[in-house]
Amino acid sequence: MNFDLSEEHKLIRETVREFAEREIKPVAQELDEKAEFSVSLTKRMGDLGLFGMYLPEKYGGQNLDTLSYIIAVEELARIDGSQAATLAAHNSLGIGPLYYFGSEEQKLKYLPQLCTGESLWSFGLTEPGAGSDSRGSKTTAELVDDQWVINGSKIFITNGASSLNIGSTVQAVSAEKDGKKQFSTILVDAGTKGFKRAAMHNKMMWRASDTAELFFDDVRVPKENLLGEIGQGSKIMLATLDAGRLSIAAMGLGAAQGAYELALAYAQERKQFGQPISKFQINAFKLADMAMKIELARNLLYKACWLKDEGRPFGLEAAMSKLYCSEIAKEVADEAVQIHGGYGLMKDYAVERFYRDQRLLQIGEGTSEIQRIVISRYIGC
Repeated sequence: MNFDLSEEHKLIRETVREFAEREIKPVAQELDEKAEFSVSLTKRMGDLGLFGMYLPEKYGGQNLDTLSYIIAVEELARIDGSQAATLAAHNSLGIGPLYYFGSEEQKLKYLPQLCTGESLWSFGLTEPGAGSDSRGSKTTAELVDDQWVINGSKIFITNGASSLNIGSTVQAVSAEKDGKKQFSTILVDAGTKGFKRAAMHNKMMWRASDTAELFFDDVRVPKENLLGEIGQGSKIMLATLDAGRLSIAAMGLGAAQGAYELALAYAQERKQFGQPISKFQINAFKLADMAMKIELARNLLYKACWLKDEGRPFGLEAAMSKLYCSEIAKEVADEAVQIHGGYGLMKDYAVERFYRDQRLLQIGEGTSEIQRIVISRYIGC
């Protein structure tokens, strides 16, 4: 067993950390306050090669492993959940299905431009009445005269409405027999007639990321826009979420690391009763527990990445990582605010934003409750 990172992994961490500290940290609070998606930061992440990191060079990628990508997400989340969300959603939910299930023609058409930071892609799964129960989807796709005719809507779609978005992969009911739905995934380019996108506002968290509602009113696309095969929608969706859980786990790990560092620095500076509050056992033990939980979370997540890169089954470990890292982010952020006391409730202190941003992690891409269902099935319950 070797827990050392390679020199390449260390360089990626150093590069992304320096970028996040230099370019994201100074503007994170303002972007959060304005609820403003940053086109410039997204393009800069593209310049760094953070989009499509794990893709072969022929498609515009860096030909790196899963762990490299996860480290990049972790380092962004250590500073700002919104920018990490943009990266994670585009790589896992946007690029992932196209790369793993697209035809060669589809890959060459879309992937090179999606690796530059100039364009984003989204994954339309969740609906107003279908969240954890994805089979409750009502969006339909009917094949008419060699065209897919799509009707319905999607909600809470990351990267779905920004000016950089050029389309979405949409899961829809393509047939229904004996009360059982058949799902297929279809590529819909932005600008297609009848396809409307609307940004969602007034979010508690990830306020500087783009979250959208998608509407389909007799949207017609060529039958060649089918991703994979007819009826493969659920398979594609589940495989996409397996990989996506790793990136959400990375966001939880990064958020926990960032909140912990803020709490530690504050506790070492803040004095009460004549000494830094880090010297009081109650706070020292809080910080010790944070460090321990973060270390456990990182080891679990990195093992899951290793399994994936080795071509071995990783679904169980992905679900465990997503669940544990999300829960640890919640615990660490809560204690970090507690250590800050009243100041932790003020927007002038970054820990307040971490406390809000972590809350989505127990909901998005499979709630903590769903992860426990997934895990319980793996262990034979």
